[in-house]
Amino acid sequence: MKVLIACEYSGRVREAFRLLGHEALSADFEPAEDGSPNHYQGDCFDLIGGQDFDLLIAHPPCTYLSVSGMHWTTRGLRDPKLTEDALDFVKRLMDAPVPRIAIENPVSVISSRIRKPDQIINPYQFGEDASKKTCLWLKNLPLLTPTGMVEPRIIGGKKRWANQCDSGQNKLGPSDDRWKERSRTYQGIANAFAEQWGGICLSGRHSSREELRFEEQPSIREVRGVDSVSKWLDGRNKTADKDLI
Repeated sequence: MKVLIACEYSGRVREAFRLLGHEALSADFEPAEDGSPNHYQGDCFDLIGGQDFDLLIAHPPCTYLSVSGMHWTTRGLRDPKLTEDALDFVKRLMDAPVPRIAIENPVSVISSRIRKPDQIINPYQFGEDASKKTCLWLKNLPLLTPTGMVEPRIIGGKKRWANQCDSGQNKLGPSDDRWKERSRTYQGIANAFAEQWGGICLSGRHSSREELRFEEQPSIREVRGVDSVSKWLDGRNKTADKDLI
């Protein structure tokens, strides 16, 4: 399968697909953090249309789309055209000439201005000790199936995960690269993209999620080996008895 990961500089989703044998490229105006030659630094639309991709997964910048930041616009503190331009970019991605498309974003005005998401997921459903509500807009793709639940700690009767302080706020403090840290796809979700969508049978085109058929393929653990996967997941220690991916 030939896959384009648009608006990705970390390479996490790209490499999850490549580990399973797919031809995957990433594109972003930022350089690839992993220095991969399989990254295009520039406009993803320079590649879309010029190559015959089977799957597009796009992470459009959420700065001017997320509900959490829209108060800057509603209070007149930033130009509303920035949001309109961001929405136009999302529409172009949704209309791209690719048979299967996934658009990923946090809770945003995409839901009210374009259409509601097909699915809302959280990292803690995919083996990650983190809470970050993530919306998926899908074309000819099945809903993701959770791969491993991570239970929260309970503070004052409320659920809290490792990326949250006790009050529920994100632990990351203000910094110049805070947006980068928060925009990276969690590895457990990247693995689910690759394992569940990478197995789509390419014999024929399908008009709905219900018509899709899947090929059997190995998991990332089987490809890399259980011992090496824990090191690959950003150096974090993952216990072998948890079926995280």
